[in-house]
Amino acid sequence: MTELSRVSPKHTPLYNWHKAHGARFIDFGGWEMPVQYTSIVAEHEAVRKTAGLFDISHMGEVFVEGPASLDFLQNLCTNDIATIEDGQAVYSHICNPQGGIIDDIFVYCLKFPSRYLVVVNASTSDKDFEWMKKNSRAGVELRNESDKWSMVAAQGPKAVQAAGNIFKSIPERHRVLETVFEGSPCFICRTGYTGEDGVEVIAPNAVIEKLADAFDLTPCGLGARDTLRLEAGYLLYGNDMDETLTPLEAGVPWAVKFDKGDFIGKDALAAQKNGGLKRKLTAFKLLERGVPRHGFKILCGANVAGLVTSGTFSPTLKTGIAMGYIPVGLSGPFAIECNGRAVPAETTRLPFYSGSKK
Repeated sequence: MTELSRVSPKHTPLYNWHKAHGARFIDFGGWEMPVQYTSIVAEHEAVRKTAGLFDISHMGEVFVEGPASLDFLQNLCTNDIATIEDGQAVYSHICNPQGGIIDDIFVYCLKFPSRYLVVVNASTSDKDFEWMKKNSRAGVELRNESDKWSMVAAQGPKAVQAAGNIFKSIPERHRVLETVFEGSPCFICRTGYTGEDGVEVIAPNAVIEKLADAFDLTPCGLGARDTLRLEAGYLLYGNDMDETLTPLEAGVPWAVKFDKGDFIGKDALAAQKNGGLKRKLTAFKLLERGVPRHGFKILCGANVAGLVTSGTFSPTLKTGIAMGYIPVGLSGPFAIECNGRAVPAETTRLPFYSGSKK
């Protein structure tokens, strides 16, 4: 047995809650997380039609405070953090000097311009914090409080109604509200990763199980979270983004603000923009029966044009959907090789499906 194999997986404070609700678990970036409770399709449809609840406590929370907080975040992030005021949120990327994506994040402004909450991906949490410390400056206090907080996401057309039964006030879309649950401080974020309306609530570990019970929604695992986010056209870090790819290639140029001043990776991204993209993320819909998966070949005629970064059978569209990077300028015909069979596919615009988000 190797040293690595003896490392025990991490558990969120809701681990026993998941077991009590019949969860099946998988390893996700070193975390033992629920992949499903009943079935992925049933949980997917619950979110599309009513509402479901996800445990996303494995994600990280970094607080940025001090008089130089805004300047620090402006240099760190590709998006313009100065555009958000108290209670507002913005999606952004953190890039390396070559423009490669270190992570995609949400920045919540708690008190302009000196107090922010940055929510980062689970698999990159430690790496992100080290990068933040490396690029910090005087007048900034960084606190990685990921071990102190848990997070649940209530998503679906009736998710906000469910949240309204627990909290007196619910923020508008892409806003955050500091409030209290069971005498403990918490943050209600009107954001999500499913294409539906909903909230993501960050609360102390000690009260997260009571909060999950209070929502009284269908428990949903990572399986449904993946099919939902793919239908919505949301990218997954580690699959669809990494440090070898840029936000421009990933199809999110709107999250890169070249006119805000200097930021890490700006020069490389500007050169790529001016020189023209060589490859780009492209969405595909299968025209015949098949289920595309990560790593499957994307064919253009008889040639391999790229590999699928994310793919699944869409419970909503009842067909296979996928995304992957291919050279700019290819016009097809396209196919995706599914288990040795070339399944015809057509390119399409993201999202594959638009839900109830506002």
